[in-house]
Amino acid sequence: MSHFLEQLKEVSIAILPMVLVVTVLQYTLIGLPQEVFIQFLIGVLFVGIGLFLFLVGVHIGLLPIGELIGSSLPRIRKTWLIIGVGFFLGLVVTIAEPDVRVLAYQVDQVSDGAIPNLLLVYTVALGVAVFVALAMIKMMLNLSFVKLLAGGYGLVFLLALFTPAQFLPISFDAGGVTTGPMTVPFILALGVGVASVLRAKDSSRTSDGFGFVALASIGPILAVMVLGVIFG
Repeated sequence: MSHFLEQLKEVSIAILPMVLVVTVLQYTLIGLPQEVFIQFLIGVLFVGIGLFLFLVGVHIGLLPIGELIGSSLPRIRKTWLIIGVGFFLGLVVTIAEPDVRVLAYQVDQVSDGAIPNLLLVYTVALGVAVFVALAMIKMMLNLSFVKLLAGGYGLVFLLALFTPAQFLPISFDAGGVTTGPMTVPFILALGVGVASVLRAKDSSRTSDGFGFVALASIGPILAVMVLGVIFG
């Protein structure tokens, strides 16, 4: 019961300041029609309920299963299979990410269908999947995290020179939306699970489970830039 109350408290702290600000603006500066303001309050209520249920689901479902999968993978002792599982998990979790679908819908509307909704979703998901697999390789081979980040962003800025201007903001937004409520908890839990097993073999590897999201957010940027080069 205390766990549910804690999640309810987190949701309330997150939503109430926004409600207070909008309410103050409504009665001081904006003055929207009353029915619109009531719709806003109803929407906030639904968002609060949904966010509460989502956080409860994350803590009782996504995080535990992500850590269990992550801790089970190194015991397979087949590097190619571990990397493949990381790839497919990164792919399917990103496809399920609501933020990615919002971005894809907006881009589809603005481009009048020139960049189809599903094409952008699968492109972003593929970018995340490739870099989650790369993060798995980094952990298994104990590669330098700094060098991987530097190489990844170096490639981003290099590819930016050849990407059409209209695709640049979309590509960086694509990197941002992958840090949403579905992808981050699962990928972090996956990384922590793998790291917990590797740390048992080498106690110096205390932070290996982190950095997955930083690497995963590079993938969509590169993937959308490549898409821009193709469409351009």
